[in-house]
Amino acid sequence: MTNRQISRVCTLLLVLGFALGFPTFRAAAQEPSYIGATITGTAYAFSGRFSGRSAPFQLIIKNYTAPEEVQRLNEVLQSGGQDALLRAISAISAGRIQVGSGVGVTANAIIASQEPNGETKLIVIFERRLRFSELRYGTRSQDYKFGYAELYLRRNGEGQGTLIPAAKIRFREGDTWEVEDFGTFPARLMGLRAHGARVPR
Repeated sequence: MTNRQISRVCTLLLVLGFALGFPTFRAAAQEPSYIGATITGTAYAFSGRFSGRSAPFQLIIKNYTAPEEVQRLNEVLQSGGQDALLRAISAISAGRIQVGSGVGVTANAIIASQEPNGETKLIVIFERRLRFSELRYGTRSQDYKFGYAELYLRRNGEGQGTLIPAAKIRFREGDTWEVEDFGTFPARLMGLRAHGARVPR
């Protein structure tokens, strides 16, 4: 098992950027929007028990999570921890995420921002399905209640990213979310391609 701190998500900066219209986010408004699009690709595991295996990846985007919703989730995590965050996100939906066969799960939050190099960054947070064996035997993985993905898409709709199917989310100083990987299936998202609506905003 490998515990790795994969990413730090500065939600306060996201909220302020949208609310105050910082130049970075003003530029993002001129980029293609992936609302209504389906992102496909391949999830490939480089380590862990599934090392060397790959599976089809798909993200259906219905909408982006609004800045005020991001701020609310930030406050919930700060005051109540990840259990409170789990209850909060279970009531919202921004799309659907699928790895491998099956219908997938709800993508509860999809946060979009613009990178300095012109790429669109999509952060996806979702409630993962606990396996029966985890519930029956009370394994430590039960504490890793979220799935987390970061996608980086160029203007042509192609890109790559990272997928953490089992993650723990904590609040840190500076309105920062710390995402910790349980290490069961750390994966790279490769060959990402957007299909469908990409309407300039």
